[in-house]
Amino acid sequence: MPDSFDLESFLPYRLNRAAELISLSFSREYKQRFQMTRPEWRALAALGSVGRMTATEIGTHSNMHKTKVSRAVAALEERRWLKRRENETDRRVEHLELTAAGLKAYREIADLAQTYQASLEAALGKGAIARIEAGLADVERALLAGAKGRR
Repeated sequence: MPDSFDLESFLPYRLNRAAELISLSFSREYKQRFQMTRPEWRALAALGSVGRMTATEIGTHSNMHKTKVSRAVAALEERRWLKRRENETDRRVEHLELTAAGLKAYREIADLAQTYQASLEAALGKGAIARIEAGLADVERALLAGAKGRR
């Protein structure tokens, strides 16, 4: 067995695993309370934090495939948490925004997210999340700078 590659110290693997563990843990919170899927939560969070967006923008913002975005948007619309408006200059584009009920749900889920983050910080220790955020910002900055340099 080759020992030249340690998967457990490979950053992309570790980041993906940590993200999945956190996402699954938090999903139990909003699934129990709101019976939402992860794509629905992500679409609601994107619209709640950004405001009016297109489905394409939601996909880009939350890194979701267009079919997942489409299903999530349909589910949020069925709950009457989202409304669609046609673009006046391009009928192929719809602008999506939360209804009053959708904004209420977003605020409740945002409160749930803040409580979850506080419990995560308590489990990790004071300052851990700030250090993780700083490290992630460094990774993003370096990769974005590298991507611009390759153009």
